[in-house]
Amino acid sequence: MNISSLLRQLLAGLVLGVAALQAGAQIWPAKPITMIVPWPAGGPSDFVARKLQPELAKALGQPVVIDNIGGAGGAIGIQKNVGAAADGYTLSLASPLELIVAPLTLAAVKYKPEDLKIVGQIVKAPLVLLARKDLPANTLDELMALTTRPGTKALSVGNGGNGSLFHLVAEKFGQQIGSKFVHVPYRGATPMMTDLMGGQVDLAFTVFAGNIPAMIADGKVKVLGLTTRAPLSKYPQIAAMGAHPRLVGFEFDSWAGIVVPRNTPDGIANQINKAAYEALQNPEIRSAFEATGNLIVNPTSVADLDRVYRDEIARYQAIARSINFEPQ
Repeated sequence: MNISSLLRQLLAGLVLGVAALQAGAQIWPAKPITMIVPWPAGGPSDFVARKLQPELAKALGQPVVIDNIGGAGGAIGIQKNVGAAADGYTLSLASPLELIVAPLTLAAVKYKPEDLKIVGQIVKAPLVLLARKDLPANTLDELMALTTRPGTKALSVGNGGNGSLFHLVAEKFGQQIGSKFVHVPYRGATPMMTDLMGGQVDLAFTVFAGNIPAMIADGKVKVLGLTTRAPLSKYPQIAAMGAHPRLVGFEFDSWAGIVVPRNTPDGIANQINKAAYEALQNPEIRSAFEATGNLIVNPTSVADLDRVYRDEIARYQAIARSINFEPQ
């Protein structure tokens, strides 16, 4: 065989190799995809995942299998995703609670928020500041005046546990208005709301979704404000806390999004992003999410989501530092 023939064969082999690689890259996904929900079945995250599942599977052309892995405030499920191959076959439906707050506040959590990236933010809901129905304050200004009135003891604020999302938000609220609160930890929103309705705790931050609007409408609790920059069109009567002069930038929400290991190839991440927002166009899915008080997120690129995520990480870490919070 002469040199020219050998070169031609090598070139042909190289071309075939490149073609094979390209074909391999183009066939993703070639098998079923697992979506980890880091909570037991039946919760809010599981609801979002199961509503999204059929349309996401249709958009990706492969079955999407939900795997509920609860424990440690959602950290066990997220740790499994962090340790999975970065090949797009293991996703998680997660929120800031598991992604940012858990590694910030739980010493046993070994992953970092930066170990994952968001490839699709699905729904979000602002937080709401609630008060016991007989608290002598009906507006943010009245609450601020009450906290500084001579002889008034420090008001209590319920939260979902020391270092929880609601604890950090309540600490930030106290910093911005210059007031100290007594923080009362609970093991979940249900006992916290029970005590708020019963008058055992003065205030609480929680997600403005589910049965919370109905509880407000029934007069079981007072509403003082939403953690938004402007009032919601559906609830124009509820004050936007971020619009108050003493609460500039006080904007928080809880969201559910699809995340993958940080090193997942951009091409695969973008395919999941496209499929997620295709799935969200289904009117039945949109109605189901909106019926629970969630706001549907508009299509957002992976790059833009990454910027939002990094900003949120820095923000919550700054709050934890400001109160000298030590992981427990």
